[in-house]
Amino acid sequence: MFCHLKCQQILLVTNDLLSERQRMNYIPSNASGFIPASHEDPKNPGVLKRVIATQREFQAGQVQMLNWARLPVGSSFRPHYHEDMQEVFMLLSGIVIMKCGEQAVTMQVGDTVIVNPEEVHQIQNVGDIVAEYIVFGISAQKGGRTVVVT
Repeated sequence: MFCHLKCQQILLVTNDLLSERQRMNYIPSNASGFIPASHEDPKNPGVLKRVIATQREFQAGQVQMLNWARLPVGSSFRPHYHEDMQEVFMLLSGIVIMKCGEQAVTMQVGDTVIVNPEEVHQIQNVGDIVAEYIVFGISAQKGGRTVVVT
């Protein structure tokens, strides 16, 4: 198993016990272009950046984790949510479907999804190569748990 849960308790619940959740924020890789980093000479930049999200997209809290994950072809992780943690997923390789509640988006390389607390989510690899993604979580530090949905 590739996941690691630290200081969190896993609960099993049924879909009918879950209320409507906040909606994910899907940010396609072509949503913004590359621009000179703020510390660079705008006329001759040494590095360019693409702003994916700014502080207004993130909840207040503390970074809980930063993971590089691998999802084999045809597999998915179990639907679950985090009571007080927001997660940010950026796809590095492959093609996946990110499901959040009733929403589903097909993610391509470079796409980002921000999943809010209490939002049931699942990723499925629908491509023909191992999908890899970076995910980090921001905890509101309220002692929230990870809840697996069955």
